[in-house]
Amino acid sequence: MCLTEPHCGTDLGMLRTKAEPQADGSYKVSGTKIFISAGEHDMADNIVHIVLARLPDAPQGTKGISLFIVPKFLPNAEGGVGERNGVTCGSLEHKMGIHGNATCVMNFDGATGFLIGPPNKGLNCMFTFMNTARLGTALQGLAHAEIGFQGGIKYARERLQMRSLTGPKAPEKAADPIIVHPDVRRMLLTMKAFAEGNRAMLYFAAKQVDITQRSQDEEQRKAADAMLAFLTPIAKAFMTEVGFESANHGVQIYGGHGFIAEWGMEQNVRDSRISCLYEGTTGIQALDLLGRKVLMTQGEALKGFTKVVHKFCQANEGNEAVKQFVEPLAKLNKEWGDLTMKVGMVAMKNREEVGAASVDYLMYCGYACLAYFWADMARLASEKIAAGEDTDGFYTAKVQTARFYFQRILPRTRTHVEAMLSGADNLMDMDEAHFELAY
Repeated sequence: MCLTEPHCGTDLGMLRTKAEPQADGSYKVSGTKIFISAGEHDMADNIVHIVLARLPDAPQGTKGISLFIVPKFLPNAEGGVGERNGVTCGSLEHKMGIHGNATCVMNFDGATGFLIGPPNKGLNCMFTFMNTARLGTALQGLAHAEIGFQGGIKYARERLQMRSLTGPKAPEKAADPIIVHPDVRRMLLTMKAFAEGNRAMLYFAAKQVDITQRSQDEEQRKAADAMLAFLTPIAKAFMTEVGFESANHGVQIYGGHGFIAEWGMEQNVRDSRISCLYEGTTGIQALDLLGRKVLMTQGEALKGFTKVVHKFCQANEGNEAVKQFVEPLAKLNKEWGDLTMKVGMVAMKNREEVGAASVDYLMYCGYACLAYFWADMARLASEKIAAGEDTDGFYTAKVQTARFYFQRILPRTRTHVEAMLSGADNLMDMDEAHFELAY
């Protein structure tokens, strides 16, 4: 996907790449794109670029963008690889992480391209690719949390440091494994809660994809599509943010060994950082969620998910095994709607309130989503335990992780509530020139 240019990243309405129509129905595409992942490599006979560009008579802004397919090699008469197209790699970009994937400056010099979709509707078409990529990036955030956890748990069982505060746990050894220490367990459980909770959220999102593509029921497809539209910015932004947090916990558990390259923990941090940036930064996902998905639908997009949570809480209202999860979840679910209405009301008077509240709102949504998924996992785990099917402690660990999440992680929502309701003034009042007057 070739979107970004040196002078425009998120604001694609500023792009300058041009597409000149040709007599044979093709187009000559000219311009420079940057940050193109795998823009050039030798792992395939051909590379197909999907390129945003402007037609000669295109209106300004995002309404004047069209989408083109531009191959590295043009197909020959038999459909095989033919002559080289006018697209080349200008340079490789030197990055903080993901060094295994070349990120390229791509130059299009009158390259032959072919229009995809209607003229000037390229951004609409591109979102088919973008939304798929955003769910893929969410998966990347999950993977970084999992890598941090797997590396951390292995090291915490082997590394000997100090004795447990309640007495030796491994008296035959010079010191206890660091997994006995509460703070190490805090980091391990944080990574475990995020990895397993986010996996459940991603599976739920994947189920919505299946429904939209496979269901024979049109209403069911529409509902799944709306649910997916709501969840995509949350999954992309929340899962990458907590994935980055988890990668940092992985380094912390290793201590000084985590900071050097041989263990792989520092690479996990470097590689994970990009996930919060590409396919739309956390701030962009937050604006999309609060501004477009929630407020522009008068809260209908949110209601699709909160109804699922409400029905779950109703169904388990008398279930003593999960009471510790259902009661706070029901309270949170009600607050979710109330908060949305409060933010929406102030945003009607000042549009800056949307941007001021958006990231805190998105993170609140992420923590609330995981609260539902953890409550549901605890429900099923409790049923398995009651049925005597927990022979290896797997289900007990699920309930214990759910309790950790509700008691240690979910309280973060309190900070996000206070921040999002504090308003835009504390962000916008300071004169731009005064930012540098701290010293």
